[in-house]
Amino acid sequence: MSKVFSAHAVSADGYISGRTPDADEEYGGDGPHPTAPLFVLSHRPAPEISERQTLVTDIETAIAAAREAAGDKDVALMGGGVVTAALEADLLDEVILHQVPVLLGAGRSFFHELPEHVRLRLLEAVPAPGVTHLRYEVVR
Repeated sequence: MSKVFSAHAVSADGYISGRTPDADEEYGGDGPHPTAPLFVLSHRPAPEISERQTLVTDIETAIAAAREAAGDKDVALMGGGVVTAALEADLLDEVILHQVPVLLGAGRSFFHELPEHVRLRLLEAVPAPGVTHLRYEVVR
């Protein structure tokens, strides 16, 4: 895991993911911070829920609960569906993307149906071997 990604993971103390986060295997099923509260956004039961996980059905409830759990730390969202829902509800301040130098010809897009336009302002770009870390402010 890169230093930049690790720094973002440490700055957060509340996480929101979909029911089946793609990166879970990398973190042993616990996300990037195995002791932080994880709010799982889903309308269906999750296969397994640990004591630190809470199942929620809407993005507003998930973000409110994660903010309370995080205290003065950040809340991190994982997964395109979760990020899209938060953008649609105008609940994101920043978007952090980790871009790799591969163009995909087909497959599922990361962002689902986005609102008409989401304007972003680049705050930081950090190149690293095999990845560029991009941090944007959501412009309202």
